[in-house]
Amino acid sequence: MSVKTPETNAAVTIFAADWCPFCRKLRERLDRTETPYDLVDVEAGGMDEVNEWIMSVNDGNRIVPTVLYSDGTHATNPEASAVRAKLRELTGEE
Repeated sequence: MSVKTPETNAAVTIFAADWCPFCRKLRERLDRTETPYDLVDVEAGGMDEVNEWIMSVNDGNRIVPTVLYSDGTHATNPEASAVRAKLRELTGEE
């Protein structure tokens, strides 16, 4: 069974939960450099498909933060510097 990748219009979408310290740290570090991203709360209602996708890309584990990039690639608990580097690659900015 294939799991559908969530749709997003953002270059960077972070799937996170309020209770997750790694999510909070990543967001704080991206906010400090004004790095743009969309945020999806995986604890909100109606997130079953999103959580299925998260588990499908993390060996069956629901790990947050999981980051989805506009080119369809993803990263699990990435460093903020890696997210910024990927964003530069996606947008062609230096």
